[in-house]
Amino acid sequence: MQNLLTSEDRQLLLDIAREAVVSTVTNIGKIPRTIKSANLLAKRGCFVSIKINGTLRGCIGNFTADTPLYQQVQEMAAAAATRDPRFYPMKPSDLTDFQLEISVLSPLQRISSPETIKVGQHGIYIEKNFSRGVLLPQVAVEQGWDRETFLRQTCLKAGLHEDSWMEGADISVFTAEVFS
Repeated sequence: MQNLLTSEDRQLLLDIAREAVVSTVTNIGKIPRTIKSANLLAKRGCFVSIKINGTLRGCIGNFTADTPLYQQVQEMAAAAATRDPRFYPMKPSDLTDFQLEISVLSPLQRISSPETIKVGQHGIYIEKNFSRGVLLPQVAVEQGWDRETFLRQTCLKAGLHEDSWMEGADISVFTAEVFS
């Protein structure tokens, strides 16, 4: 995905995400902002990941948005801090040293063949029956996975058998503009 955000847009989104995490964890309330950038007012999906000492601490996002990107980032940052079911809600003591990564997403594109998945470029969204799972493009790179491992891991994240992608699963891909 080509970069659509300016360095100023990226920095502002990181500031908004950090403020959202801190204000949610400490209950100090949101800081009102006036946003003028058309990029940040566009309705786009995003994921916000929180890491502490390089280890994932929370990650939540949406593929679609009915609110502007800057508000999505604010909401997803707060949710990643307190509502990721894999982790306990962050406490004030967790605020001393955390890192943020924001992934601004392209729309989902359903694919007919897993062969079209490009590791390092595409994220994967798999849906089968009532289960669904997603892994961001950077996860495969960080883990050193090939395409098949990436597909298997996305199935496992969805709560499916690791080979579910081979039969009857709907697979979509997306790209992300990732920054931290």
